[in-house]
Amino acid sequence: MITFTSVELNTWIASFLWPLTRIMGLISVAPLFGNASVPARVKIALGIMLALVIAPAVPSLPAMDPMSLSGLLILTQQFIIGLAMGFAMRIVFAAVEMAGEISGLTMGLGFATFFDPQSRGRSSAISQFLVLLTLMVYLATNLHLVLLSTLAESFSTMPISALPMGGQVFHQLVEWGGKIFSAGVQLSLPIVAALLITNIALGILTRAAPQLNLFGIGFQVTIGVGFIMIGLTLPYLATPLDRLFQESIEMIRQMTTAQVLKR
Repeated sequence: MITFTSVELNTWIASFLWPLTRIMGLISVAPLFGNASVPARVKIALGIMLALVIAPAVPSLPAMDPMSLSGLLILTQQFIIGLAMGFAMRIVFAAVEMAGEISGLTMGLGFATFFDPQSRGRSSAISQFLVLLTLMVYLATNLHLVLLSTLAESFSTMPISALPMGGQVFHQLVEWGGKIFSAGVQLSLPIVAALLITNIALGILTRAAPQLNLFGIGFQVTIGVGFIMIGLTLPYLATPLDRLFQESIEMIRQMTTAQVLKR
């Protein structure tokens, strides 16, 4: 007869539940995996399959009841770690969304908004186009697999422990959040610069010919120049996006390493 004690049962539950919690935290917010159009059953099934693969290789876990107060605190901590890792990658897509918003407003397409299922809010047409293009780059370069590999590595660089997390992780994540503004402005800068020159030219033209109806031609000209600049910049967009993705992966690894050094 096979017998086992309650301590062994708690160890088996914890060895699967705690890694699963970190994995589900990442899947809930990470690009592609956390999309609202992905059914919840698919997300849960993916998390369980990843946990079954990763759990046997997880280092030794704290010997405590997963249903106790300490065990629930560890559960919450693992979910927060997963959220932070997924959010670090999501910041790149937020920067692209901001670049699209700036470009759309400069072109005069601020009214062209649609419902974005990812953010569950209104988003401009240019933003959605750039986000879909970024998602294609994300998939073509297998960065979704690199993200999962980094998640598996985090169980070695940031082991599951009863010790509280240090504030350095959140500080690094907040600093990385500044990329939303800096990268968003940099990505939209060619379009904004071209439209600025176009508006200056239209202003000079209106000054030289006051009888010219600026409102009749200005809107069509700015939209046309904007689309031309988007078409010209698209072939060169993959390089800065790839750099941002690599910086995001490096930031995730630095967060886990900083936590270990903090201990």
